Amino acid sequence: MKMRIFFISVLFLSVLSLQAQEPMILSLDSAVNYAVAHNKILNNSRYAIDKSSQKIKEAISQGLPQVSSSLDYTNYLGAESELDFGAPGAPPAVIKFTPTSNFKINASQLIFNGKYVIGIPMAKLAKKITEKSYQKDELDVKEQTYQAYYMILAMQRILDKLKENYKNAQSIYENTNNLAKAGMIEQTDAKKLSVMVTSVGNAVKSIERQVELGYNLLRFQLGLPSEQEIQLTTTLEDIATKYYILNNLTDTFNIQNNIDYQMISMRSVMAEKSVKLAKASYLPSLVAFYSYTYKIIKPDFDMSPKNILGFTLDIPIFSSGTRQSQVRQAKIDYAISENTKALLTDQLSLQEKQLRYNYNNLLEQYFSQKDNVEIAKEVLDQTNLKFKQGIVSSLDVTSANNDYLTAVTELTGTILKLLNAELALRKLNNKL
Repeated sequence: MKMRIFFISVLFLSVLSLQAQEPMILSLDSAVNYAVAHNKILNNSRYAIDKSSQKIKEAISQGLPQVSSSLDYTNYLGAESELDFGAPGAPPAVIKFTPTSNFKINASQLIFNGKYVIGIPMAKLAKKITEKSYQKDELDVKEQTYQAYYMILAMQRILDKLKENYKNAQSIYENTNNLAKAGMIEQTDAKKLSVMVTSVGNAVKSIERQVELGYNLLRFQLGLPSEQEIQLTTTLEDIATKYYILNNLTDTFNIQNNIDYQMISMRSVMAEKSVKLAKASYLPSLVAFYSYTYKIIKPDFDMSPKNILGFTLDIPIFSSGTRQSQVRQAKIDYAISENTKALLTDQLSLQEKQLRYNYNNLLEQYFSQKDNVEIAKEVLDQTNLKFKQGIVSSLDVTSANNDYLTAVTELTGTILKLLNAELALRKLNNKL
């Protein structure tokens, strides 16, 4: 029976292990959605929103009835007090302090307080700022997920071209080396081609490391462990067609949509309310209170009442300029926030123009380099054919091969920059 349980346990663990090793299949959209749901930074931002909700409840509760109770016991350890009435020859009266015990209930209600009236809207505005901060973090996570996905596809594209080129270079080298051994061509030609093969092989290893780096960056954004395999289903061509070939980015930039502008506007409103909060310190505060005392052990001499009802009016009169300085500081902070808002407006306008210029420039480079790759590929194929026919030298093959690899690398780099430029424009417009 024990052996049976043991084998069942081993089988169960093996199934779990196989399931854990299955790659996660992700399209571009599913990767972004998964990152939004599982990114650890966004999880902390969601906690911050929950905390701000509790802050609002805390602020509101301070103006609601407050009730507390207490239970006490006092023993005076046989202490006595003499009371002399001043009558000649009359002995003083001796009063013994007997133990006492009381159960008290105290209740209070804030009736008016200027800081409370202004503080609640400020707490609600603080929550809205926290929610905007979450939206900003979400934009950052989306952008970084897009960039990691783009990087993997771009590096994988270069890697595939390099591997294909490496295989062709090896084939040409082996044929050339066989001819050189047979004495039909110079050994120097074979050596030159061997250098080319080694160079392409080193480039393949370098790009493989960059691809793995891209996967690690993507795993980090998705909140996945480092051993989790990922399989991407969206191709670079799919993204290109969706985002920059068919997208002319003709939308006019609306600064009101920018998340940074929205946040600075809210902080400016918060600074304005801080001025009102500082001014509220000049207003009086009124609190009503009620107290009930049940005497469990009564003293021999007791004149205190059981029920007490009263009001406390706190009127600020003179603070040696403290309140005035606080109001002036709040006004200065508000002026700074308005100036910062105007500065950000100028910066965002310039940034949008620069990003749009970069995008259009990269788009022109893309179409030009796309033609260059086709031409370089055609030249390489013709050169390889001529080399086999003995028309050109190995130096010509090496040169054509380098030109093709350079054209492919430049085109892929331009595609990656173009996608990131388009991504930056969409982020600026809050459209990720």
